[in-house]
Amino acid sequence: MLMTEPVKGKVEWFKDYQFIGRIESDKCSVILGEGGISPMKLLLLSVAGCTAYDVVMILQKMREPIEGLEVEISGERREEHPKIYRKVHLHYRIYGDVKEEKAKRAIELSQDKYCSASAHVKLSGAEVTYSFEVIRG
Repeated sequence: MLMTEPVKGKVEWFKDYQFIGRIESDKCSVILGEGGISPMKLLLLSVAGCTAYDVVMILQKMREPIEGLEVEISGERREEHPKIYRKVHLHYRIYGDVKEEKAKRAIELSQDKYCSASAHVKLSGAEVTYSFEVIRG
């Protein structure tokens, strides 16, 4: 199995209960905690962002005329600590004259093969479900 280079980052305490996180090779930062986003909410956005990237790329490779994409995500967490997600649902809104079967296939490939963030959530035991709609101009 091929190994990739390690990803390195840093989280620094800024003030009160606010932290700034950066990945070494990236140009952006994220504010975590008060006045920013919670790490668990960021995890949900990471799953949505990961699969959105996949679906756009796959549909473009299929030469489907995708014009836009929105991925809504919701998650339910356990009551006990650690309060990990137990259920996650994604709803894909695909814009353009995209064939339903191609849209479904792109989502399946993302969820079953390519989306590493979603795989992490699934490995923690969460049930990950999805739905989609194609919205034509």
